[in-house]
Amino acid sequence: MLTDDAFARRLRDQLEAGGLSGSFLVRDLDTGEELGIDADETVPIASLVKLPLAIATVGRIARGELDGAALYDVDPGRITTPGPMGISRFRHPARVALDDLVYLTVAVSDGSASDVLFELTPPDMVAAELARIGVAGIAVRHTAHAFVETPLERLDADDAALAYDLAIGADSSPNGHRLPQLDVSVANSGSARALIDLVQALWMPTAIAEPVAARVRELMASNVVRWRLAPDFASDASTWASKTGTLLNLRHEVGVVEHRDGARYAVAALTRSGVAAASQPAAEALMASVARSMRDRLRAR
Repeated sequence: MLTDDAFARRLRDQLEAGGLSGSFLVRDLDTGEELGIDADETVPIASLVKLPLAIATVGRIARGELDGAALYDVDPGRITTPGPMGISRFRHPARVALDDLVYLTVAVSDGSASDVLFELTPPDMVAAELARIGVAGIAVRHTAHAFVETPLERLDADDAALAYDLAIGADSSPNGHRLPQLDVSVANSGSARALIDLVQALWMPTAIAEPVAARVRELMASNVVRWRLAPDFASDASTWASKTGTLLNLRHEVGVVEHRDGARYAVAALTRSGVAAASQPAAEALMASVARSMRDRLRAR
């Protein structure tokens, strides 16, 4: 049988052959056993930042600092590039309750909705909440709107590949990048391990109040993005709750699979593609296959 190191090397080779690199971590929430690939590497987390934002917001609602029924006027995003959903694509203003804005932020990954949440609970307050619940390694520096203004939004559809070329070619790993959204020193950033610690704090809450944790778990279970890791983890005998993050050549997902027999595994897959294309179903399938292989190895022990 392969050692864990040899197993990880084989998975790295599979990722490289598919044009991907990245950080993975799978943790058995009940035993603490885990398997990882570069799990402590810091990367831009894109829309995964909406997860700590939701935790902070739902916590403030639970404490009475914010009113979940309060209505907020939200400007239309009028975004026409592929990807964003919800109010981000609206053509006209909308009035939405705070509770529903939280739903849109997590389940639909709506940037316009999350920016309203950030106005109420700015990045420094979200960072303070992470510190309060004891989760280190996630840097929350800016709002959702700040990290979607990439060259992709400034180019015609026919020239979109140029934005992906820039994202790939301007990478000066391990940390720097010409695009600020992809530079871990200025972007919202974190590691696979830090994100697994965050979801563990939701599934095994101590510092987070149980009603708050339960609400965020419910929102993650409502995630509409079901084509990345979900096909390898959701079944009639298991449930999959997660949050995704996508930005240029980055494809991320973090979540928890719960099996009918009671076993629970937290999964983080943070990937970077070396292929200059927006639609890469093979990359989505590959990252899911790698994560599933890691979960299967842990489950077999």
